[in-house]
Amino acid sequence: MPFGFYIIMAAQFFSALADNALLIAAIAALREMQAPSEYEPLLKTFFTVSYVVLAAFVGAFADSMPKWRVMFISNTIKIIGCSMMFFGAHPLVAYAIVGLGAAAYSPAKYGILTEYLPHRLLVVANGWIEGLTVGAIILGVVIGGTLIKPDVAATMLSFDFPLIDTGVDTAGEMAVCVVAVFYLLASLFNLYIPDTGVDHKPVRRNPLYLIHEFNHCLALLWRDKLGQVSLAVTTLFWGAGATLQFIVIKWAEAALALDLSHSSMLQGVVAVGVAIGAAAAAKMITLRKSVRVIPLGIAMGIIVLVMNFVHEVWLAVPLLILIGGLSGFFVVPMNALLQHRGHILMGAGHSIAVQNFNENLSILIMTGLYYAMVKADLSVYWVLTLFGLFVSSAMYLVKRRHDANQREHDDVIHLDDGGLH
Repeated sequence: MPFGFYIIMAAQFFSALADNALLIAAIAALREMQAPSEYEPLLKTFFTVSYVVLAAFVGAFADSMPKWRVMFISNTIKIIGCSMMFFGAHPLVAYAIVGLGAAAYSPAKYGILTEYLPHRLLVVANGWIEGLTVGAIILGVVIGGTLIKPDVAATMLSFDFPLIDTGVDTAGEMAVCVVAVFYLLASLFNLYIPDTGVDHKPVRRNPLYLIHEFNHCLALLWRDKLGQVSLAVTTLFWGAGATLQFIVIKWAEAALALDLSHSSMLQGVVAVGVAIGAAAAAKMITLRKSVRVIPLGIAMGIIVLVMNFVHEVWLAVPLLILIGGLSGFFVVPMNALLQHRGHILMGAGHSIAVQNFNENLSILIMTGLYYAMVKADLSVYWVLTLFGLFVSSAMYLVKRRHDANQREHDDVIHLDDGGLH
């Protein structure tokens, strides 16, 4: 890999680390202000909505200038969100601003890979990025949780600078300050990301034009024979993955008799599996063979059903690692294929914006359905069964669609120096 790729990885690591540590700090801030407990899951909603609402604009923005500059500006927006939280803005509002920065950051983060690397390295690069992001998620949650522990917070708050009143008086404020340092480190690495030399299109100022252009790109990617398959898989994966986070906690409490703190750790077990699967895909799957991993999505849904029969932690851990591993193994090649097709059809930034729109809309819909099932007092075992059957059925339909596309066009997958046709 070229050296610039490692700079991109470092920038992504610190930015993702800060996003996840800030979530814990925001929860601490809500509790310090004695906000209703139902506000805490709303943090995820406020963060995610930006991806959906701004999808028509962030792609054009990402393609209008060098990607390193977009990433730098986006991290600056995240720092503003941090600062707002520190200076007393409501955590939901502040975290929504951070979500705005994240929505702008994502098209540049993935788009630069297609500009900077040859297509033969895209699966490997995506494997590294996904694995690193999972690591940042796990470490970010651990750091955020550690910072708000009473003994750790008391120790850090006891430090004083001579003649300077920092204004840091609570655990939440201290955690936000530490998170801001991570964002600053990410911004510093952004400045050293190489310019790829790709021509950029000036962004149009007419919002109606941008919406029309986004709708065109959305339709273009869904009509493309390979684009629709890879987009369907990644959309399903992220919606299912976000829902599985909540299901695992509920299942662990019911089936394994674990409390919240221990059941939350099982999310990290799934994430470890995703990282392993992503790394394996990077080594074993080329872009040409990417569509061959679709059956693993069907298998993952079926294996989820096995969770209904597990009541011991020593069985639950390897099962969750297997589920995460299958997820990582099939989503990384699909992600690389989607980026490659999008780069050819419409430009990297627009393509990632379309992907983000679909994936985050899927997250909002699927988590909304999950909350509806919980509100209806549906047993977690029924929820697991419906979830597993839905994932397997949806992936089976995607496979059927791809097989039909192949029958219509025998040359649908043909790799040459220019791309996939």
